Amino acid sequence: MSLHSIAPDDIVVTHEDAVGNPRPPLLVLEPLGDFLDAHGLGSGEIEASPIGDGHSNVTYALRRGNTEMVLRRPPRGPLPPSAHDVLREARVIAALARRAAVPAVLAVCEDESVIGAPFYVMEKMDGVVLSNTVPAHLDTPSERRRVGEELVDALADLHAVDWRACGLEGFGRPDGYLERQLRRFTGLWEHNRTREIPAFDRVTEWLGKNLPESPPATIVHGDYRVGNVMYAGSAPARLIAIFDWEMATIGDPLADVGYLCIAYVDRDDPPGPFEHFSLTRAQGFPSRGELTERYAERSGRALNDLQWYQVLAAWKSVVFMEGNFRRTLTGASDDPFVKNFSEGVLRLADYAEQIAFGKALA
Repeated sequence: MSLHSIAPDDIVVTHEDAVGNPRPPLLVLEPLGDFLDAHGLGSGEIEASPIGDGHSNVTYALRRGNTEMVLRRPPRGPLPPSAHDVLREARVIAALARRAAVPAVLAVCEDESVIGAPFYVMEKMDGVVLSNTVPAHLDTPSERRRVGEELVDALADLHAVDWRACGLEGFGRPDGYLERQLRRFTGLWEHNRTREIPAFDRVTEWLGKNLPESPPATIVHGDYRVGNVMYAGSAPARLIAIFDWEMATIGDPLADVGYLCIAYVDRDDPPGPFEHFSLTRAQGFPSRGELTERYAERSGRALNDLQWYQVLAAWKSVVFMEGNFRRTLTGASDDPFVKNFSEGVLRLADYAEQIAFGKALA
C-alpha cells in the first residue's frame, strides 16, 4: 500500500498534547496502548505508519514489539451523516470471516474518548496491493490475466455469500436499494457541494428516469476495484484480501459491477478521470468486456442494464470526491491529491454524463 506523510498534529502521545492544536489528532498513543493491552494485542511502544490512498477512512499500520496490526478510524470532521462508519465496516468484515477474502477483526472500540473517534483493529495481511505498477512476480501476461480473473471471481464469490446465514440481517434493507442510493447521494451532494455543476444535475435526472429492476439482493462492497484488494506475495496470482468496506450494505450486486467497470482502465480507453489506476492497460490484463462476461457466467446474472450501473458509479464518485475536496477547503484534510481535485470533479461529472447519454463502457 502507498504511504503518506504524517502531519505534526496527526499523532500525539496524550490528549493533553493536542490542546492548542488547530485540528484534533488522528491517533492518541497512550490511551490506544491501554486499549491494545486490554485486548492482548502486543506490548510496548506503538509505531504507527499511515497506509492506503488517503481519500476515505484513515488507516494506520501499527507495530508493538513483534506484533503488527492495522487500525481503521474515520477522517477528521465535519462528516456527512452516516458516512465513514467504521463500526459498520468492522461488522461486515467479521461476519464474512471464512466466507470471503477478508482480514480478521481483532478488536473494536466504540468509545470515542480513546483516540477521538470509534475505530477497529484488524490483522495485517502479507501481500501486495497494486497501485501504479505490477510487482515482478505478477508482471507477465499470464499472471496479469490471472490478476484480473481473480478480481472478478472474488466479487462473484462475495455476491454468492448467504448474508442472512452470516448474521447480517438488518445490515441493510434488501429491497429498494437503488431508490435509496439516489436519495442518499442526492442528499450527500447537497451537503458536500462547493459549487453548481449542471452536468451532475442532468445525470441525476437521467438516473431517476431510467431506474432498472434489481436482481435479488446480496452483500454489496460499494468500492470494489483493483486498488482495494490484496494479492499473495508469490505467483500464481491469488487474491487474499478485500479491503475498504466502508460502503458495504445489502443491496443490488450490479452496483459493484458498475463501479468495477468505471474503475478499471481498459487498454484502449482514452485518458479519463480514473487514469491513476491505469496499470491494467498492460498486455495480458483482461478487457472490461471479458471481466463482465466472466462475472455473468460465474454469477448467472444478466447484465442488460449495465450502462445504468456504470452511470450510477460515476455519479456517486462525483459526490464522494466533491466531499473530499470540500474537506481540504475546510482544512480537515491534507491529502495533496484531493487538494488539486477542483477540476477533477468537473471531469468526473462530464464523464458520468458521457456514459449516460452516449453508450456503456465496452
